[in-house]
Amino acid sequence: MAENLIKIGDIEKFSIVDLPSKIAAVVFMQGCPWRCPFCYNTSLQNANATTEVEWEHLIHLLEHRKGILDAVVFSGGEPLMQKGLAQAMDTVKAMGFEVGMHTGGYNPEALRNVIDKVMWIGFDIKAPFEEAHYKRATGGIAQVEKVKESLGILLASGVHFECRTTCDPRILSVEDIYKIADDLSALGVKEYYLQKYRPIPSDKITQDADCEKFFRDEKLLNYLREKFAVFDVRK
Repeated sequence: MAENLIKIGDIEKFSIVDLPSKIAAVVFMQGCPWRCPFCYNTSLQNANATTEVEWEHLIHLLEHRKGILDAVVFSGGEPLMQKGLAQAMDTVKAMGFEVGMHTGGYNPEALRNVIDKVMWIGFDIKAPFEEAHYKRATGGIAQVEKVKESLGILLASGVHFECRTTCDPRILSVEDIYKIADDLSALGVKEYYLQKYRPIPSDKITQDADCEKFFRDEKLLNYLREKFAVFDVRK
């Protein structure tokens, strides 16, 4: 059995929504340093959890999907948490696949190690760039300066990327979205998306109307359309 370069929680064998204009396999990597209250993938948080998907299973899958899949997207969890990420990316690139990644940008040094290997990144913005607010949005863990450093690395790289925010009304207000938009636009971000929060099973309080308030606010939406070359909502 081949050595596991990365710890894989699960694999989505076929996706047309995780990397723009590409058909991709999505590798959900096990482990995340953050504990966002709105996380949909809590099973992937524990880096020490036992998983059943071996590295060689991914390679076998990709071998049989050459000519069908365009790319492999490393998602999470948080891909930048795993030391074998760069080598895993090199391996799938050598097989002829392009590489994408989803990240919250928690580790700038790890991002520097892989930035030249990816053709696209989805970058999650959890809250306005204020330390206390960002910590609340990540379970009291994230360091906002590291997130900003990662975003700076991405902006300087020339790699195609998007920023996106999940609008959990327990954490964010409409005014917070204005702050995020102003900060991102000032830094030079061109592509931004708002994503609807759908209450996780433990959230017994939030109503759909609470989640919809961001998307019913035409003043906000028009503001975002003016701020970014590309803006859209995902519901």
